[in-house]
Amino acid sequence: MSANAAALDIPIAGRDAGVRPSMGRLTAVELRKMVDTRAGFWLQLAVVVLTVVTVVVVCIVGEAEDQTLRELLSAALAPASILLPIVGILLVSSEWSQRTAPITFVLVPRRARVVAAKVLASIVLSLVAFAFCLAVAAIGTAIAAPGIDGTWSLPAGLLGQGALSLVTGVITGVAFGAALLSSAPAIVLSFVLPLGWAALASIRFLNDAGEWLDTTRTTEPLTERALDTTEWAQLGTSLLLWLVLPLVIGLFRISRGEIRAA
Repeated sequence: MSANAAALDIPIAGRDAGVRPSMGRLTAVELRKMVDTRAGFWLQLAVVVLTVVTVVVVCIVGEAEDQTLRELLSAALAPASILLPIVGILLVSSEWSQRTAPITFVLVPRRARVVAAKVLASIVLSLVAFAFCLAVAAIGTAIAAPGIDGTWSLPAGLLGQGALSLVTGVITGVAFGAALLSSAPAIVLSFVLPLGWAALASIRFLNDAGEWLDTTRTTEPLTERALDTTEWAQLGTSLLLWLVLPLVIGLFRISRGEIRAA
C-alpha cells in the first residue's frame, strides 16, 4: 500500500485524511500502470515494432498510391487499433486479477474518479500512439517519395478522425474491462462480439441494422474519407452500444460492487 500511497502522494496514516489527489495525478498514476505490468509493456512495444515494420513493408513493396501520407498513416494505425484496446482492458481488469482494487479504492474512495482517470489515461495513451504513428508515416512518405499528386495531402478533418478512431477503440477496451472485471473474457468478447455481430449483420434482413450498429462498418471510413452527417450518426449509434453501454455497466459494477481484500 505504501508504494501506491507514495505514487498518489497520500499519507497512509490517519493524519491529513482530507487530502485528495488531483485528477491529473490520478491520470498519471493510471498511465504508469499501463507500462508497469509485463503485459502492458510488451503490448506497447509490439505496437511500436509492428507500426514501423508495417510502414517499412509498404514503402518497400507497396504501389506508389499506397505510399502517400494518408495511406501510410492508415496502415500505421492498424497495429495500435488492434493491440491498444487490450491495454485498456488490462488497465481495469488487472485491478481485480492482481487484487490491487482494495488498495486503490482505500486510497481513492470515490470509485468513479478512478474510472474517470482510467478513461483519461486511455485517451492520453491513444493520442501519444497516434502522434507516433503519424511521425512514422511521415518519415515513410519522405523516404518513399512516390512523387504522385496528393503525396502529402492529409486534410485536418481526416487527421482528427484517425485520432478519434484510435481513442474510441482504447476507451472501448476500458469499457469491456470495466463491465467484465476479468481479463480473459473481456479480451475474447471485445473481439468476438463485434465480429459476431458483423457476421450476423451481413444477413440481408439485418443489413440495415448493421449499418447503424456494426462498428466494423461505422469506424472503417474514419481513416478513409470525411464522414457525412448520416455516417456520423451511424458511428455515434454504434458507439452507444459497444462503448457507452459497457462503460455504464462497468461504472455501476465498480461503484456498487463489494471490494474484497486478498
